[in-house]
Amino acid sequence: MTFPPDRRCPCGTGLTYEQCCGKYHAGALAPTAETLMRSRFTAFVTRDADYLLRTWDPDTRQFELTLVDLPITFYRLDILDVVDGGPLDTQGIVEFEAFFKGDPPGSQRERSTFRRINGQWYYSNGAVS
Repeated sequence: MTFPPDRRCPCGTGLTYEQCCGKYHAGALAPTAETLMRSRFTAFVTRDADYLLRTWDPDTRQFELTLVDLPITFYRLDILDVVDGGPLDTQGIVEFEAFFKGDPPGSQRERSTFRRINGQWYYSNGAVS
């Protein structure tokens, strides 16, 4: 799905997609675990499975990911807690709640772990609550 570059980014920063997650989807490296989490949420919104696979830890990544027939639409992300995951860290945790429309509508709360390998942040795994 193509997302308009001048539209507000779905991740909730208030910036446009082009200023925010669009640059990470285009290849720039996320500087923090939280930034990667936000860009991955936006990838779910835009159905960008390639980006999700590219930013998934090689040790825990699935072979493929299909979002085409996803029966829900994500529309809001709330970051609840961040532990480490900064530019000088090698690990981080981001707890979030992602809200979606569907039948029924709802939300998913997850505490995700991230690790940085050779300067690039990757999503490792998450505990859904």
